[in-house]
Amino acid sequence: MKKQKGFSLIELLIVVAIILIIAAIAIPNLLRARIAANESGAVGNLRTINTAEVSYITAFPTTGYSTSLTELGSGAACPTPPVPATACLIDNTLANATAIATAKSGYYYTYAQVNNATYQNRSEPAAPNSSGVKFFLTDESGVVRFKAGGPAAVTDPAI
Repeated sequence: MKKQKGFSLIELLIVVAIILIIAAIAIPNLLRARIAANESGAVGNLRTINTAEVSYITAFPTTGYSTSLTELGSGAACPTPPVPATACLIDNTLANATAIATAKSGYYYTYAQVNNATYQNRSEPAAPNSSGVKFFLTDESGVVRFKAGGPAAVTDPAI
């Protein structure tokens, strides 16, 4: 009788089944890790915007807080010295992440100047339950607040 070399079809199917079981266990954990990373990035970006707003109002005290995120960015190039319309305090990717199509790390940002002395900045997942679960809000106080599943308000818990 001749000795057969290689694997049988059953052995290969068993190996493929084991790989699929391992993938079924690992993929949800990877998706949760990506959501957590996106949420951490959103909080970091909100803190960056808060720091930029403090720098902006310090540099341009007669102007007050910026009227939009794009004013905190550089536009095409940073002028020397910076001017209120292009303060060069945050990167352009963040300054322009104001719509789903231009989201940064799975989140987009809505900025509103209430008056020269106050502002609110919201961060929302571009694809809720896929790129993120929590919605974030910050204002001139520097406190970042969150709410799972819907837009955050100033009464929601702080991070």
